[in-house]
Amino acid sequence: MASKLMNNNLESMITMMTTTNNNDTQMRAFVTFLAGNGDYVKGVVGLAKGLRKAKSRYPLVVAVLPDVPEEHRDILVSQGCVVREIEPVYPPENQTQFAMPYYVINYSKLRIWEFVEFSKMIYLDGDIQVFDNIDHLFDLTDGYFHAVMDCFCEKTWSHTPQYKIGYCQQSPNKLHWAEDKLGPRPALYFNAGMFVFEPNMSTYYDLLNTDFLNMYFKDIYKPISPIYNLVLAMLWHHPENIELDNVKVVHYCAAGSKPWRYTGEEENMDREDIKKLVEKWWEIYDDETLDYKPEEARLQLLKIALSEFSNAYYLLAPSAA
Repeated sequence: MASKLMNNNLESMITMMTTTNNNDTQMRAFVTFLAGNGDYVKGVVGLAKGLRKAKSRYPLVVAVLPDVPEEHRDILVSQGCVVREIEPVYPPENQTQFAMPYYVINYSKLRIWEFVEFSKMIYLDGDIQVFDNIDHLFDLTDGYFHAVMDCFCEKTWSHTPQYKIGYCQQSPNKLHWAEDKLGPRPALYFNAGMFVFEPNMSTYYDLLNTDFLNMYFKDIYKPISPIYNLVLAMLWHHPENIELDNVKVVHYCAAGSKPWRYTGEEENMDREDIKKLVEKWWEIYDDETLDYKPEEARLQLLKIALSEFSNAYYLLAPSAA
């Protein structure tokens, strides 16, 4: 069995808002991934509380590997998450020789394409925080892969021709891409920390044989605004592209930026904008009023259902009492 639900059933949690389109029921949810017994569980708790503060209508499904301890699973359930265990997926042997350990672990993320009971999901890394409602992204055009373009300016991209010549797709007009010397301009490349996708078993099996998500989805990739996945390096490499007050989703992926590990000592981490973003994350994480309360969640879902009775129905969770 590829995965199993760690709650009594999927409908016993904050349960899924569904919409009706031509008599077809559509289920939607956010999804993230967790492995091991480390401190990343704090990131997922923060994400769950951030979605709640933003008044999202949809639940957060957490795909966990078997090595996630029961204590951490209980914490996630207590925060209203739907915890779903998945079996590890290992890259083909010819890819593991040079793969970094986190890549081998993250290969298991492909399991989320097996969650076919959902018509559409939004994937968010555990080091992401949502500061404003993004439910409208579920209404993006079906049949495409929606994500934010990545930035090639950090040293982690030093192996790419883009980095070597100083070219970045975030500011493509700053440097001419000489096709006569470099070949065709590269396809747009997205950051895989956040994306909108449609689970599908055929896609899952295809991805098992593909090196990178970017390669597989290059023909149906549709860029969305960086406000939906602010990679922090954008603040010092492409500040002209960012209006921080408008940013809805922040990705704490720069070295030293994880709020629960933050010391301010790493490069660029002493910037005032970084300090403020870390403080904003902690304000949500420490806010006990954002802890999951089953009865309040039931009441909120009922209000939404009554306001949109013509095109939605809800499965309300039974009382935890």
